[in-house]
Amino acid sequence: MAVLNFTLQKTDDKTKARAGEITTDHGKIETPIFMPVGTVGSVKAVTQQQLKQDVKAQIILGNTYHLYLRPGLDVLETAGGLHKFNGWDKPLLTDSGGYQVFSLANNRKLTEEGALFQSHIDGSKHLFTPENVMDIQRIIGGDIIMAFDECPPYPSDYAYAKKSMELTHRWLDRCFERFNNTPDKYGYTQNLFPIVQGSTYKDLRTVSAEYIASKNATGNAIGGLSVGEPTEVMYEFTELCCDILPMQKPRYLMGVGTPWNILENIALGIDMFDCVMPTRNGRNAMLFTSNGVINIDNKKWEKDFSAIDEGIDCEMSNYYSKAYLRHLMKAKEYLGYTIASVHNLAFYLWLVKQAREHIIAGDFSGWKNDMVVKLQQKL
Repeated sequence: MAVLNFTLQKTDDKTKARAGEITTDHGKIETPIFMPVGTVGSVKAVTQQQLKQDVKAQIILGNTYHLYLRPGLDVLETAGGLHKFNGWDKPLLTDSGGYQVFSLANNRKLTEEGALFQSHIDGSKHLFTPENVMDIQRIIGGDIIMAFDECPPYPSDYAYAKKSMELTHRWLDRCFERFNNTPDKYGYTQNLFPIVQGSTYKDLRTVSAEYIASKNATGNAIGGLSVGEPTEVMYEFTELCCDILPMQKPRYLMGVGTPWNILENIALGIDMFDCVMPTRNGRNAMLFTSNGVINIDNKKWEKDFSAIDEGIDCEMSNYYSKAYLRHLMKAKEYLGYTIASVHNLAFYLWLVKQAREHIIAGDFSGWKNDMVVKLQQKL
């Protein structure tokens, strides 16, 4: 058992982009990295074998809120944690459920103690506190577990954002106290990442980033961005946080984003990303490719028998044609959702691997600027 380790291998000369390596007890993660989101213990429409072979995922997410409600902690603990339950033997990150509770604004009540919420499944009432969220994530079995925070909506007025941030910091103290006084489960090290909040106010973000940095955690996260604010604002506050958070620890920008968002945020110093966009958009006929964005529903692809994307390293993307995928999507055939989801995820993982290679080669900046333009083209 070893505490998570982060080795910084190369920093870009013209930007703040970094290439590194995170070591956990379930294996190594090369950064920058994108983490597919496995909300209920599965990445929608994608098998664990496909995640390894086609997508080449190195780490996936599990969602505390959803897994707590179903299948429940008893099943997960009896199985030996989510790794054993779903057969994923690589690193796993669990989010704290804070974002889901935030998105249930009509069915939850925040107090100093925690968040009281109603299940979206059966309406039953539950209380998440910083303490029990640490216990729940230990039982789920994340290699990386997240602090319980409040994610304020955008826009938030200053008074609300400040009050919310201060609550998040008090909750964080309780998270660390519980985390430090409870043992790892299942025989491997679990690592707690705190989360910077503060909405879109420079002074609040500065205070929060400094507070998070002072915790000397094994890694740090930036939350509360990609919640509706303009893209330029996201970049501004990402950069502000990265300039404060320690260089020698991995930085995780939660819930971001489009391929071009990811490249721009890598350039600002982010190492880890997650987002439901590749799978959700894939199921809705939107494909991200190495040449631009495709709406596979469009009639122009009806007789296009070329591969979905020959430019990336994914057997599925190289094997199936645009015409065939369009047919499956039009027929609402489940295989179409799988192919589109696997392709989009494989593209995201290919993209961050390319970014890493260009950082190491020393020509990241020029490559990134060209790719940002290319990837946004509508094909």
